[in-house]
Order: sequence, then C-alpha cells, then structure tokens
Amino acid sequence: MAVARGKDGKYGFDSGKYVRYTEEQVQALEKFYSECPKPNAFRRQQLIRECPLLSNIEPKQIKVWFQNRRCREKQRKEATRLLALNEKLKAMNKVLVKQNDNLSKQAFQFVSQNNFLRRQLRLLKEQSTNLDGSKDALVTSETNSISRLVSGLRKHRVPQPPPWDVNPAWLLAFAEEALSEFLAKATGTGIDWIQIPGMKPGPDSIGIVAVGHGCDGAAARACSLVGMESSRVADVLKDRPGWFCDTRRMEILGAFTTSSGATVELLYSQMYSPTTLTQARDFCTLRYTSVLEDRNLVVCERSLNLGMVPPNEGFVRAEMLSSGYLIRPCGGVGSIVYIVDHMDLEAGRAPEVLRPMYESSAILAQKMTIAALRHLRSLAQEAAGEVVTGGTLQPAALRALSLRIARSFNDAINSFPEDGWFSVASDGMDDISISLNSSWSPRTVGLKCSSSNNLWSDGDGGVLCAKASMLLQNVPPAVLIRFLREHRSEWADWADCELDMSSSATLRTGVYGAAALAGAELGRREVPMPLAHSEHQEIMELVKFEGYDSARDGALVSKEMYLLQLCNGIDETAIGDCAQLVFAPVDGALSDDIPLLPSGFRVIPLDTGFMDGYGLSCTLDLASMLEGGSDMDAAKTETGISSKNLRSIVTIAFQFGYETHNCDSVSVAARKYMRTVVASVQRVAMAIAPRVGSTLGLRNLSGTTEVLALVQRIVGSYRINFGMDLLRKQPSNDEELFKMVWHHSDALICCTCKSLPEFIFANEAALDMLETTSGGLHDLRWDQTLDETEKKNAYSDFTKVMQQGFAYLPAGIRLSSMGRPVAYERAMAWSVANDNERMPCVAFMFVNWSF
Repeated sequence: MAVARGKDGKYGFDSGKYVRYTEEQVQALEKFYSECPKPNAFRRQQLIRECPLLSNIEPKQIKVWFQNRRCREKQRKEATRLLALNEKLKAMNKVLVKQNDNLSKQAFQFVSQNNFLRRQLRLLKEQSTNLDGSKDALVTSETNSISRLVSGLRKHRVPQPPPWDVNPAWLLAFAEEALSEFLAKATGTGIDWIQIPGMKPGPDSIGIVAVGHGCDGAAARACSLVGMESSRVADVLKDRPGWFCDTRRMEILGAFTTSSGATVELLYSQMYSPTTLTQARDFCTLRYTSVLEDRNLVVCERSLNLGMVPPNEGFVRAEMLSSGYLIRPCGGVGSIVYIVDHMDLEAGRAPEVLRPMYESSAILAQKMTIAALRHLRSLAQEAAGEVVTGGTLQPAALRALSLRIARSFNDAINSFPEDGWFSVASDGMDDISISLNSSWSPRTVGLKCSSSNNLWSDGDGGVLCAKASMLLQNVPPAVLIRFLREHRSEWADWADCELDMSSSATLRTGVYGAAALAGAELGRREVPMPLAHSEHQEIMELVKFEGYDSARDGALVSKEMYLLQLCNGIDETAIGDCAQLVFAPVDGALSDDIPLLPSGFRVIPLDTGFMDGYGLSCTLDLASMLEGGSDMDAAKTETGISSKNLRSIVTIAFQFGYETHNCDSVSVAARKYMRTVVASVQRVAMAIAPRVGSTLGLRNLSGTTEVLALVQRIVGSYRINFGMDLLRKQPSNDEELFKMVWHHSDALICCTCKSLPEFIFANEAALDMLETTSGGLHDLRWDQTLDETEKKNAYSDFTKVMQQGFAYLPAGIRLSSMGRPVAYERAMAWSVANDNERMPCVAFMFVNWSF
C-alpha cells in the first residue's frame, strides 16, 4: 500500500496507489534498467508509450521503481564488497595469529637464553673474585662456552660437493636441505626479523615487510594477501626477468622431475650493477618447486656452484642463501604469499664507501622483495579491473614500457662488452667515462629519418653513452629526484654549456637521446601527460615539448618532441628505497616496437639507519639524552638516520647518437655537456641540503620558541575565524603540532602587515611552491610572488582580512622565486592575532597548487 495525503491534510493508506508488478513488467523494466539505470522524465514517458505492459503504471511509480532498483544494486555491491573484505580480514587474522605465536615462542627462547647467559656471567664473576690467579683462564673458558652456545643456535650449512660427485639423488637431498632452511626463515624462526616501520598489516596494504638482523649478508622477508591463485603466483614470481628490472638474464641449465612431482632446476642468472663504480653480480643456483603435505606451494632457491658456469669477466660471483616463496591457498580471496630474499652480494669486492649498498637489508627489501609484492598486487588489481590509466594504453603495455625503459637504462650504465659496448680512452680527467656501441644504428632499430625530428641522419653510426657517478652528503634521494623532475631547466640548460658551434650542432642533430637538450632547444613549453601513477609513487608520463627551431632559411618553425619519462622512489618515508628519473625520446604513438635509449639519474642511499645495524649508536645517544646530555644530534630522522651522515651515490648516464665521421666531436661535446650536468646536480644538491624534507627533523626550525608560538597562533586563529580545525587530529605537544603544520599538504605562508608585507614563515609545501629555502624566504619580497593580476588584488585582500578577520580567495597564479608561474585552485587568508589581540600578521593557505 502507498501512503497518500487526504483532503483534510492528514496522511493515510491509499489502496489505489499500490501496484503489484507482474513478471512480464519486471522483465521489461529490468531490460530497460540495464540500458539506462537512471532515466529522466522524458525517457520514462517514452518507456510507457513504447511498452504496452506498463500502460497502467504512472510515471511517478516508474520513477520510484528505478530509485528502489538502484538502491538494491548499491546495497548488493556493498554487501559483496563487505563479504570480500571480511574474507580478507579473516585470512590476515590467521597470518597475524600465526606470526604472533612464532614471535611468542621466539621471545620465550630469547628470555631463556638471556637468563642462562646471566647465570653464566654471575658464576664467572664469583669465580673471578675467589680465584684471582686463574681469572684469565676462567674468562677464556666461559667466553668459549658462550661462543659455543651461540654458534650452536645457528643453522649448520651443508658443504658443497665436488663437481664430479653430482647426481640427482644428491641434488634432491641438497634441495630438501635448502627447503627446510627456507621454511624456517619464512615462518620467522630462522632469522631475527625487524619489521620495517610503516609496513602495517591489512587487507589493502602492500604487506608485512621485515629485514634480517644479525645474519650473514642481506635478508628481507614479506608476507601479503594476493588476489591470485597459488599456481599463478608461483609462475609470476619464478619469471624474475618479467618483474625485476635489475635482472639482466636468467637461464635454466638443466631440470628434472622427482617421483613426487617436484621440480629441480639448475639456474644461471645475472644482475645489473646499480652504479658505474662496481661490477655486476651473477649467481649459479638450484631452484626447487614442490607442493607440501598441507597443500602449500613452495619455491625455494639456493646457490650451488658446481663449475657449470665459469666466472664471467665483468661479474662478481655472489651467493644466494636459502630464499624463495611460500604460497598458501586462501579460499576464494586468493593466496597468502611469504617471500624471503637472502643474499651475500660479496660486499668486500666493492669500494669501501659503497659496501653499505650491498650489505643493506633495507635496500634489498625495497629493490627486490617489495617489488615482487607490488608486481603481484598490480596484476591482481588489473584482473579485477581496479586500475585506471591515462591515455589509451592498457596496464600491461604500460608495465612492459616501464620495465623496458628501466632495463635499458641499466644496460647503458653497465655497458657490457658482449652487447657491443667498448670504452673510449679518457681525456685525462676520470670524472666522465664514455662508451660506444656501433651495433645500434638506423638499420638495426628500424628508424626512419625525417626532417621534423632529426633523430638520426642517413649515415652509419651508433650510440655514445656518457656516464658519471658521485657521492653526495645530506641530500635525501627522493628530494633530489623530485627536484630534478620538476625543475628540468636547472640541469638541462644548454646556455650553460660553453661549447663551440660545431659541437653544439653535432649534438643537436646527432642526439637520439635528445632528452639532454629538450629543455634547452624546445623548452618554451613543457606539457606532461600522465600515463600511470601507482600507489607507491611510481610516475610514468609522456612529456611533450613545444617550441620553435631554426629552419634552413633562418625562419622559425614550430617543433614538437616527446619524452617517455619514468620517475620512482620519490616517497621520502620509504627506508632504503633508491630513486631515479629516466627518460627516452619517443614518437607520440608509443608503439610496441619503438626503440628505447634512455638517459637519466639514479640516486642510491648508503645509510639506511637502524634497520641494518649501522645506526645502533643512536640508542646510546638516546640514553645520553634521557640522562640529561645535550650532545644528541638534533637532526635525527624518524628512522634514526642523522642528517649529518646521510650519504647517497648519484649515477648519471646520457646517450647520444653519432655518425662515423663525427664520433670524436660528439665524444668531446658529450663530455663537456655531462660535466655541466654534474655541476648542475652538485649545485642543486647544495641548494636543497640545508632544507631537508620531512624525514630530516627540521633541524633549523624545530624547537625554536618563537616559531612554535607563531605556529600555535596560526592554528588557533584558523579555528577562531573559520570555525574548524586546520589539522585533522589534535597534537599531543608543541613539537608534534609544528611537525603536522610543516608536513601539511597545502602551502601555508605567514606575512607581517607592514607597509610592504614580509614573509616570516612557510611550511615545506610553501617552500616548494616558492622554490626557496627557509633561509632564502626572508630575502624574498612579497611583490616578487605576484603577477600583474594578483598585484591589483593583493592589497585589497589584506584590507578585507583586516576588516573581517578572514577571506576566501578564488583560483589564481603566484610566481616562485625563479619566476615560474604557480597555479592554485583556491586560497584562504586569515588574521593571526597575538596575545594582546592585535593583528600583526596574516596567514595564507594555497590549496592544490601546481607549476
């Protein structure tokens, strides 16, 4: 029955308004709903006219039916989502309960061992006081007993057999031993694991990630719920070149199947060197794939050097300790995957300054373990239709492009002789190395010459790669790469290169990797077109440069150029994550067979804090601070890294095309250009070093009484004027309040209300917006940040704020300290009063700003 309103204005039941739909009418409405779930009044009238079955139903009732149908559809989808979420939570709960049990057992063992060692130490002291003459002997005896006790807790390794004693039975025994070691690590008992901060469990998280502590080599462990079946997960992870861009090659030298259906494979694999200062690594391993009694699928791998592949020139033979994947089917929601990566990368074969890069478990976790989880997660999201990309390319094509450009950049950095590369003699200065590859030519890559792009001429030639590496101090990799991406003119300014005209013309016409000159020749306008932006801050975009080029008759002609650009590792909170900016010139079509010769930058951290044991001294610093000491470094990061000891290695590689007759001139010009780029990067690093980002403790501002008081007034005045809180949660103390304001996503600026406004405070986003530092903010004039339109309204905004206490400002444009226009979606201004209720300054908040 329908509720109707009577003549007397009261409500009652009207039996004439209730309609029971027949089965035929429901089918007709369902068919129309599938075509148009939200029809307007005209479509509803048209439906009644075209369908005789609905002639006895009023349009208003049709409208109500569609409303109810949409509501049921929404409820059904929400119920399905909640059921799936519930299944994921149940699966994660099982994982966490199991992990908690393992940790409890491990904690009990540690307590028992600790008590035993304490008793031994107490006995040692008692004996040493009673027997002074035999004190040294007792200490030696007790130390040896403790050493035997600790060594007994470690797993004994199976010795490698001689090459002539290889048989399937021994290989199977070796595989079973590797399997037992791997399972102990995967379940959390084989190694002491320390969970990486920020890697919290949950159905929508990347997973639980931990690094090894006190173990040989570098070790990382991860656990995650993946929406894929176990066999599919195993196939994806076993194809390491398909997702790990640092894998150069992987070959199966031999394989056999056991009677139980397990597979034993002998592998040879090679990994790129991440920088020009060290050699690449290779492995000879045994991989064992089996299904356990509990129907869990396991893939384990361990080094087995039987002389099958002799040491390769240019490679260092590394060791893979028991590693692999444990995959547990989890009902209808997918599989729970445990990943263990444990390697000894022979850090002693690298220069001393670079050894932390090969010893760091955090770097291994970011490069390999987390990369595997992200790949599985992206595949699952693509299968579920949850990935939205910009442009017409499918997610699989974008993923293939990302892998190709990253691997091609690795090829350029390593320049292996077997790929056709050979080195050119130095010009007396060892800062820049040059390699040539004549196998890359217009004929081999299928390029066609055209007057519009001048990528290559008709003659024979090849590719020249100019490379350099350098050490930087106090510069976070994420901050540097983000700056290089957003400020291309800072390092790609051709005007800064003091080259002669012949060299300039040689590079201009011979550069296939013309990305080096794009910002100078065509950089009148840079138009980024996003292709993909993943949740872990990997950005792939097509950058279009619009400008003018000189024609043969001297006239200016319009010219366009495209760069395929990949930027990743710009998350400042990721411990041990390297950052890189790689770009390659392409045509606008982005065809599958397009050759990629990328250039770019890679920044690798060398200090990853307490996660690898290098920052254990911070515990002593903390203890001294609690005892009243004042020598503790104020620039500690949230991970225990000191900003005074933040080191990173920067590798730069640019590729240029050359012709046979001008190879020498291109080599000279490339060296000069590379030295200019290196100097630019050093200048940028020095500029941003004093103002480190959110992970460096804000050493120049935090703890200043005047600044803390100003921040309190800014937040309190915002609440008074707008009736809402500026921050999402209430801070517990003044320092936390300052950090929350400093890390606020919108640009916050505070100015004094003098005859000419002066900047007195800006948070991190505002400093990035103004392209300045905390020290340079006070030297920046107010009128420098205003364009012609803003200059007319700026002072009226101040007057409005002074009169009513606040003002809402429309979208507009500001200028940075470098003169670049910065657009913002909207802005708010409010008065900031002091304790005497005067109005000495005004605060501005610019929302959704961009260059």
